Amino acid sequence: MASLKEKIFRKEDPSVYKTKDSHLVRSLRVRDFIALGVGTIVSTAIFTLPGVVAAQHAGPSVVLSFLVAAIVAGLVAFAYAEMASAMPFAGSAYSWINVIFGECFGWIAGWALLAEYFIAVAFVGSGLSANFRGLIAPLGITLPKAISNAFGTNGGVIDIVAAVAIILVALLLSRGVSSAARIENGLVILKVGAIILFLIVGATAIKASNYVPFIPKYHETSDGAFGGWQGIYAGVSEIFLAYIGFDAIAANSAEAKNPSKTMPRGILGSLAIAAALFVGVSLVLVGMFKYSNYANNAEPVGWALRHAGHPVVAAVVQSISVLGMFTALIGMTMAGSRLLYSFGRDGMLPKWMGKLDKKNRPNHALFTLTVIGVVVGSLLPFAFLAQLISAGTLIAFMFVSLGIYRLRQREGKDIPEPGFKMPFYPVMPALGFIGSLFVFWGLGNDAKIYAGIWFLVGLIIYFAYGANHSYLSKQKEDVDSGATKE
Repeated sequence: MASLKEKIFRKEDPSVYKTKDSHLVRSLRVRDFIALGVGTIVSTAIFTLPGVVAAQHAGPSVVLSFLVAAIVAGLVAFAYAEMASAMPFAGSAYSWINVIFGECFGWIAGWALLAEYFIAVAFVGSGLSANFRGLIAPLGITLPKAISNAFGTNGGVIDIVAAVAIILVALLLSRGVSSAARIENGLVILKVGAIILFLIVGATAIKASNYVPFIPKYHETSDGAFGGWQGIYAGVSEIFLAYIGFDAIAANSAEAKNPSKTMPRGILGSLAIAAALFVGVSLVLVGMFKYSNYANNAEPVGWALRHAGHPVVAAVVQSISVLGMFTALIGMTMAGSRLLYSFGRDGMLPKWMGKLDKKNRPNHALFTLTVIGVVVGSLLPFAFLAQLISAGTLIAFMFVSLGIYRLRQREGKDIPEPGFKMPFYPVMPALGFIGSLFVFWGLGNDAKIYAGIWFLVGLIIYFAYGANHSYLSKQKEDVDSGATKE
């Protein structure tokens, strides 16, 4: 019987993951990953967060909040790029940390990301539903409250639009990633076009006076810090949620063509494009109207265009934004299902989830994620859980950043030399860890409490089930029983 210490620190052989994932079809190219990354990162947030954070925390300096958040995300993305290049396995951080630090630490990182995917699928589904209902309302079409809102919220029983959207995406993905990638690529081009349209039209309505003072004087409000570096910092913690989607690319590493080159280009390229779009939208938005106009405004981009005399452009941008939300739903559903597949593959959760269908697709895991996403997104009010997305993912980011030090010791030995390496080693990995900790520290106390509860549940599941049913555990038992017989 393995001791507790042995269970926590036992590591998976990278060659085992390579063999286990060899049945997955490698069909995704750089352009597919860039579309997947941009589609996942540039989601609902780009049409809401710039106005919300400007009004609540930073004023015109919301641009700096987006820049700082992009820099921190970029530091971690370099670590992700090296990890994905060296170990192109399904499950991203879960699989990497399992190899680098050990099974228990891998489970903690994977469990952190699972919160992101469960809640993000539900969050985007609900956001898509709200925007769709807003679009059809001017046409005189209003859905009954019972099928418009989550259970127990404003007379709701089920958010039927969110449920249908999540199921449609699952059906698309069940046919294989190649079909989904083609649709994703087209929708991303359409969405980026709508954002560029907003930037061009919105730029004509910019007034320089709206940028003064660029960094308002600091004071406390009911929403927390406003103005000064404190307001910028508060904005960073709230905005960082928008950038974390690049880990959805890494989760699909096992389905990449030439992953040593494809993965770094996809991860870093998509993040660079997304950061430029976020900064551009926030700069134009606060220049069009004074930031205070966006307080409690659920659709600041559409509102700004309409009040600047461009109602047709506003309708076009908002219509495309609803379609564009499908790109984030595709990205998060793909990544979440691959993570669940990895858990099942390793015996950390029931092995049924790690089974592939006749065409080598992880549809059992996809089915599980879809059911949970529909329940959370269409039946349960989940706003209080949304901060779990940032809290959990930031913890996984810290693991990955520190993991570079252990990875370098094994590159060229039991782990192949990657096609990409994180620059400025050993300084940059430390900066990635410190940056993630910096953002995590700025999250609200509720986020930290919810994250603590989530991790406690995860540890209970690990020690009650995963530690005893994992394939690593069974290998150890086989070795021990063989030694006993001898």
